[in-house]
Formats: sequence, structure tokens, C-alpha cells
Amino acid sequence: MMKILVIQPLRAEALALFEERSDVSYEVVTDFSKENLVARVAEAVAITVRDAPLPIEVLAAAPNLRIVSRHGVGYDNIPVDYCTGRGVPVTVVGDVNAISVAEQTMFLMLAAARGGIRLDAAIRAGDFGARSRLIGVELRGRTLLIVGFGRIGREVARRATAFGMHILVHDPFASRADPAGARFVERLEDGLATADILTLHVPLSKATRHLISAAALKALRPGAIVINAARGGIIDEAALVEALETGHVRSAGLDTFEVEPLPATHPLVADRRVVLSPHSAALTEESLLAMGIMTARNALAGIDGVLDPTLVVNPSVLKVATDAQ
Repeated sequence: MMKILVIQPLRAEALALFEERSDVSYEVVTDFSKENLVARVAEAVAITVRDAPLPIEVLAAAPNLRIVSRHGVGYDNIPVDYCTGRGVPVTVVGDVNAISVAEQTMFLMLAAARGGIRLDAAIRAGDFGARSRLIGVELRGRTLLIVGFGRIGREVARRATAFGMHILVHDPFASRADPAGARFVERLEDGLATADILTLHVPLSKATRHLISAAALKALRPGAIVINAARGGIIDEAALVEALETGHVRSAGLDTFEVEPLPATHPLVADRRVVLSPHSAALTEESLLAMGIMTARNALAGIDGVLDPTLVVNPSVLKVATDAQ
């Protein structure tokens, strides 16, 4: 019997895929401390994980590991280089959460542009007169810079186009096919200089950490809006706070943060021009179901040696496995 360690629960429909297999057992772990995971992982041939940290020490305690299946598209909680060195594939769920994240991006954009949080708070406080003081801006005619033009970025572009926005894209690695009405800019600074709204859709890596620095924020047009539903570390939050204080950035919509949970004492919490959500852009009923099922399928495919290469973060391990056969 091959064991799958399920770190953080999956939907019942996803677990049912494991239950259909007579050669597979699974254990759901809700205590994902390093010590508990090390104690439970020894016999695992597959691991599924959502956003819990997956330290090297845990993986090292699983000598028979064949696959790490990530419930999501980001993988900064997984030591991919270590997995690659061991020949263990790391998979993501592809585009199954793209619609949910794109819709949340548009929600954050609209709420930031129209002062949604402040208007809501005002009317709950009996301040109906806020309607004359808190004046928003339209999205129509604004220039949107999308940094990262993968599955989610393209869905955002389609929705923003429907709002009548002008779309710029910066992504050195993206295909130019099917641009969804967007115009590519080769240099990030060129896009920033003409952007009214900036939205981020890139993974967090050494190359993208603090990609949006103090200098990048200053390069935006005055009164710009900043949206981040990707990863918190992509923005230098201290620089964003300063840009908001000076008024160079009008408002922001943030779903991810450098430290999560976001401390209640963080300056972003006190600024009502900032719309906040708790890293929940992908968490809709539809997306959770689809992500859970894909996570389970990837785990089983890894066990069976029939992975979809387009869902493998470190595809070089597949070539090594093929060459060894």
C-alpha cells in the first residue's frame, strides 16, 4: 500500500480519487509543524500541500518520495531545488484557479478606484455625506500594466479590456500569441511610466523579490493604483506605505503580504485607502474543488509515472527519469 501524506485537507471529491485506488492509502495532517510532519512522512511516496511550509528536513525524512503535488500555482513554500536534486517532480494545478484570481483582481481594482472600503465604513457610521467627499475614478480609459502574462494575467487582460482599459504587459517569458488586446513593453520602467494601474501576476523568486521597489513606485504616474494578488514579497511594502503617504500612489488592493498573517499593527492596516483580503483570491467554491481534484490527480500521476509535463515546475527531472528507463 502506497501512502500519500495530505498536508492540509483537500475537498472530499479530491480525496475520493485516492479512495478509488486499492493500492493507495492517505493520511490528512492538520498539524503541519516540522516535527509532526517528520514523524509522519517516512513511508510517503507522495505529498500534497497547500500553503504550509515544506522544509527540506521533512522531505529528507521521506526516502521513497516520488511526487510533491502543490494545491495552487505558487510554490515558494516548497524547496524546489532540493526536490530537483533528488529527482522528485513538483507539480502545480495549472489554470484551474485563474478565473477566481482574475475576478478578485478586478474586485480589488474596482474597490481601490472607487474608495469602496471607505464608503462602506462611512455609511455604516451614519456618514451619508461621504458621497460628496470620497470621489472615485473610472477604469475606462485608464492604462493598466500587467506584470506577468501567464494564465491569470491573460484573464485579467480580458476583463480589463471589457472595462475599456488600455492594456500594457511586461513579461519577458510570455508568448506573444493571443495577446488578449494587450501591447507588450520590453522594459518594466517603460510600462511603469505610463501606467495608471499596476497589477502583479508573477511568482515570488530571487528575481522578483521587491521587483516593485521604491524606485519602481516612483516611476508610476502620480495617483496610480497598485494591485497585488500574486505574492507579497514582490512589493517592497515599506516603499508602498511611503508612496501612499506622499500621495504618489492613490490607493492599493492587496491580497498577499510579505508576512502572513498581516500584523494588525502594520501601517497598511490603518490606511483605509488600501483594500485588503487575506490571501484568498483563489479561494472560491469552484476553484477549491478544481484545485483539490487536480492536486489529487497530480499526486496519483506522479506515483504512476504519467505526469503532465506542463504542470511540472521542475521538468528536468522528467527527462532524467526518461533517460534512466
